[in-house]
This record gives sequence, structure tokens and C-alpha cells, in this order.
Amino acid sequence: MDPITFLTQILAPALWKGLIVTVALVVLTAPFGLLLGTGLALGRQYGGRALSTACSGYIVFFKGCPLLLLLFILYFGLPSLGLTLPAFTAAVIGFILCNAAYNSEYIQGAVASIKDGQMTAAQALGMTRAQAIKSIILPQAMRRAIPGLSNEFIYLIKYSSLAYMITVVELTGAAKIAATRYFMFNESFFAVGIVYLALVTLTTYAVGRLEQRVAIPGMGVKT
Repeated sequence: MDPITFLTQILAPALWKGLIVTVALVVLTAPFGLLLGTGLALGRQYGGRALSTACSGYIVFFKGCPLLLLLFILYFGLPSLGLTLPAFTAAVIGFILCNAAYNSEYIQGAVASIKDGQMTAAQALGMTRAQAIKSIILPQAMRRAIPGLSNEFIYLIKYSSLAYMITVVELTGAAKIAATRYFMFNESFFAVGIVYLALVTLTTYAVGRLEQRVAIPGMGVKT
């Protein structure tokens, strides 16, 4: 089979199906990973001793556990305990647990960078601690955390390729199946590399626009 026919008639439809799965993995993981990561960060920064320790323990565990190993535990290990998860569900859960741990580090660092005087001033104006965190501290922290969170989002796009190891046929999996079946390895992996590059480039552009949109006048870096 000539390369043009392979690319247009075989690989392109396969990569399109794989792209849909990859996007689904990322779209389902990112918001829950951000939400859980925010909760962990706030728990570490403002929680009591027990909550702060629990959040720190979670982060240490999931940062130290390789993502592939975590996926294997969820998909291959849990059935021995009587809990069987579909491959896609196991992948999403694994990505969320891991993504949240890293997101929490970026957010917690951003929260810690906010001066304590802002919390004191908010409480002096009659706000509760929770109201001050929600309305004053967190909006500023999330702005400052955008660069780190965007990096983690890009990593998530690339890490989604690990889902193929538990039988989820995403972009890399689709390319590998086509390459193995037709022995067109260079064409397949070069094409999928271009797709990942396009995804990362679009994400980088979108994050840049987001940073400009939410930037506080007079506090941004001039370009």
C-alpha cells in the first residue's frame, strides 16, 4: 500500500476516532482535576492540622505513584477486590487523581503568595474566613496559578496516551494499531506526533489569550 493511500484512507479515519477519545479523556479529567486540586490546596493552606496532613499525604502519594502503575491498579488490580471498572472510566479516574495532586501544588503556591493582610482586612470588614477565601484570595491565586496549571493541562494531553496500556484506544493507540496492521510505523507515528503538536500549540495559544483576558491592569508582564 502506498503511503498516500494509507494516510488518507486508513490512518486519518483511525486517528479521528482516537482524537475523539483523547479529547473526551482530557475534557472529563481537567475540570474535576482542577476542582479536587483546589480543594486539596485550600485544605493544606487553611485546614486544621488533621485536614492539612491528610491533604499533604494525598499529594505525596499520588505524586510519587507513577501514573501507569495507578492505571494498572485501577483496571487490573481492583477486580481482585470485587470492583471492576470499564477501561475508559479507570483511565479518567486515574488521570483525575494524579492531575489533582499536581494542580494542588500550583494553586497552593499561588494561595501562599497572597499577603496575609488581605485576609485580615476582609475579616475586619465583616467577611467570614470562607467568604474571604472565595471572593478575595482564590480569584487572585487562580490568576497567578494559570501558567503552572496550563503546563499540567499540556502534560495531561500527552499523558492521555498511557490510556492505551489499559485498552483505551486513543490517539497513540489508534496509530499503533494501524502501524502494526499495515507495517507503516514511520508514517503512523509521525502523523500522530503532528496531531499532538497541534493540540499543544492550540492549548498554548488559548492559555495565552486567557492570561491576557484575566490579567490585572498594571500587574501583568509587558510583551
